[in-house]
Amino acid sequence: AMGRIRILPDHVANQIAAGEVVDRPASVVKELLENALDAGATRIVVEIEAGGRKLIRITDNGHGMNRDDSLLAFERHATSKLRTADDLLSIATLGFRGEALPSIASVARVLLETRPESASEADPVAGTRIEIAGGKILRVEDAALPNGTSIAVQDLFFNTPARRKFLRAESTELSHVVALVTHYALVHPEKHFELSSASHTLLMAPP
Repeated sequence: AMGRIRILPDHVANQIAAGEVVDRPASVVKELLENALDAGATRIVVEIEAGGRKLIRITDNGHGMNRDDSLLAFERHATSKLRTADDLLSIATLGFRGEALPSIASVARVLLETRPESASEADPVAGTRIEIAGGKILRVEDAALPNGTSIAVQDLFFNTPARRKFLRAESTELSHVVALVTHYALVHPEKHFELSSASHTLLMAPP
């Protein structure tokens, strides 16, 4: 007799995890802001289009990732933040799950561009560009990029239409994003936060 237990394919597991982590554009923004702060960023720029449904782009000046780490960031359960079970009890980092990026990438089109601050100035292409859609890696290439990380999330829930129809009006989704970024700017007064929607600046919070 056939066994009844099936191991879920990664992309299915990621879509289920996405339901835990991501239910609207503001939750994508939250996960990406946590990652930027964990990376030591002091300047974070958030760009939104169509309430975040069309585009959410977050650019930071944090310590960036090398090619291996940036690929690992999209692996489920890969996280730089947990090493042992004991770490679970003493989580000091913010976005500790390590599932946010693979979850987001499973329900959107993601372009990650990153360059580690440790990269040699002499190496012009020490950056990495990764393109993923619905959890499938489309492209990985070396690139000439500034230090830090930029993540663009496009077409949220393009491959999960049932979830897409739960999104509210653009203005509603945008107001959630504005409230969230404003909250982060207030909690981190020493850092520079910027938020724009369709190239209109909505929040400019220098240190």
